[in-house]
Amino acid sequence: MKRTLNRMTKITPNKYFQKNTSKDVWTLTNEFAASAVGKSEGRELINLGQGFFSYSPPQFAINAAKSALDVPLVNQYSPTRGRPSLIKSLVELYKPVFGDFIDNQNVLVTTGANEGILSCLMGILNAGDEVIVFEPFFDQYIPNIELCGGVVRYVPIHPPKEMKTRNTTGDEWQIDWDALEKTFNNKTKAVIINTPHNPIGKVFTEQELTKLAQLCVEHNTVVISDEVYEHLYFTESFPRIANINEDIANLTLTVGSAGKSFAATGWRIGWIISKNDQLLNYVSKAHTRICFASPSPLQEACAGSIEHALKIDYFPKMREEYRKKFEILTTAFDKLGLNYTQPEGTYFILVDFSKVKIPEDYVYPEELLEKAKDFRISYWLINEIGIVAIPPTEFYIKEHEKDAETLLRFAVCKEDEYLAKAAERFQLLKDYL
Repeated sequence: MKRTLNRMTKITPNKYFQKNTSKDVWTLTNEFAASAVGKSEGRELINLGQGFFSYSPPQFAINAAKSALDVPLVNQYSPTRGRPSLIKSLVELYKPVFGDFIDNQNVLVTTGANEGILSCLMGILNAGDEVIVFEPFFDQYIPNIELCGGVVRYVPIHPPKEMKTRNTTGDEWQIDWDALEKTFNNKTKAVIINTPHNPIGKVFTEQELTKLAQLCVEHNTVVISDEVYEHLYFTESFPRIANINEDIANLTLTVGSAGKSFAATGWRIGWIISKNDQLLNYVSKAHTRICFASPSPLQEACAGSIEHALKIDYFPKMREEYRKKFEILTTAFDKLGLNYTQPEGTYFILVDFSKVKIPEDYVYPEELLEKAKDFRISYWLINEIGIVAIPPTEFYIKEHEKDAETLLRFAVCKEDEYLAKAAERFQLLKDYL
């Protein structure tokens, strides 16, 4: 018998997703870009917002993906811990980084870094356990923690006091160490740290990581180290918390990603490395229940890509390419006198727009009136200048939005020609300075 809609049983959805019905930053930004008005109506928008690439993966990665599809068994399920070929490549990649302890049992392949972090949390959290998150934070951390029954505890990374008056560096953004020490308690189960850091572009120093490691060892707290931008650092070296000492290595789950390294964010292949294979087993059990296994052809493609990348010194060359990309934009901001945090890593740059004089009577959509100021700056930039950015207060709790309300985040994972076009477009801001 055909049932009409009004006769159907009413379904009560998961209350977690109903408690905050406001649109997230990604949805809002995309909607405003799609309906640009003002001076940008009918003009090509330059999208430096979300961190997706405007170009294809390197040819060797594309070839590896095509070849993988031709093998019948590679189109079937993979072992839940990952395909042997990819695990072998990851062991080869990380042995020079972490030492000889890395072997097959120390590696878990996941369906992207985000699923990897969710698996870490689901594998170790029980209801009421607390997780320390540094602010600003990648927004996905929060629901991942809360859906596992965890409680988020926020610790600020304070911006430089002179951010509005001069260019700054990532190491000037400082963890509030007093707040961090007071946040640890007998319910603290994990800390999530992101280095290189999105959106700041900060690479945490060995001294900072050592200080954090001491606290985590003292409180027997797991470190989930989100290192998806590990090959995009512009400092002399890239310190890792798992390398501080053996005690913290046994408490650390290091998360990596193929998407950021090979311009292939849609491949959704990530991994977790840990010296503590028992700790990794907890994560593996959660991963098995979340998605069982990750896409087989793309695991094979990543295995071949890593092997080839190591032979041709791909990662150092990629860093040099990104130095040039950043230079294209920073030169434009220098001409305008707009201050920014010089990126030490990632493919993002934070720029301060406090000098830009937006007309006081500018009209904004009603849904932005309750948002922080950077959302309105972003809306104005889309509609009057034709450039899309991300307002970073999305990565803060309401009480701390003031730290970022005049900042915008721009992504440089675009072709050089596209960035040059953006640099030229930015010069329209001269009329508002």
